[in-house]
Amino acid sequence: MQDIEQIGKKYDVKEVASGYARHFLLPRGLAKEATESIVRWAEMQKEVEEKKAEAELKQTQAVASSMDGLEVSIVVRVGEEGQLFESIGQQKIADRLREMGYDAKKNQIVLQNPIKDMGEFPVKIKFAHNLEVEMKVIVSGKEE
Repeated sequence: MQDIEQIGKKYDVKEVASGYARHFLLPRGLAKEATESIVRWAEMQKEVEEKKAEAELKQTQAVASSMDGLEVSIVVRVGEEGQLFESIGQQKIADRLREMGYDAKKNQIVLQNPIKDMGEFPVKIKFAHNLEVEMKVIVSGKEE
């Protein structure tokens, strides 16, 4: 019924020791006894999960391809000597992407250190299914 480390994945049919099943797996609802109807149900559920994963992959690929090579421009306040008054972090990039109509979360953006200078910087975005795209963040300033 759930993924169990070193035993199996959700909806797999596995043979385990009777004591382990009786005292641990069954009481906690982690597994069910493999009757004929349960095995058929598990196979159907596995197929549904696979189709759902394929649909998610296609949707993620479409979003990733639309964001690949994207240029994101962020304008921040700068001092007289060109120093930034704030650094550009994952949250600011995610907010700017949302303003541009893309759905990106802060934890998807790979940024080693916050951006503290003006210029162009490559930034990676990681999606589910091990998909990754690279885009440019262009930081420019406006004087106060």
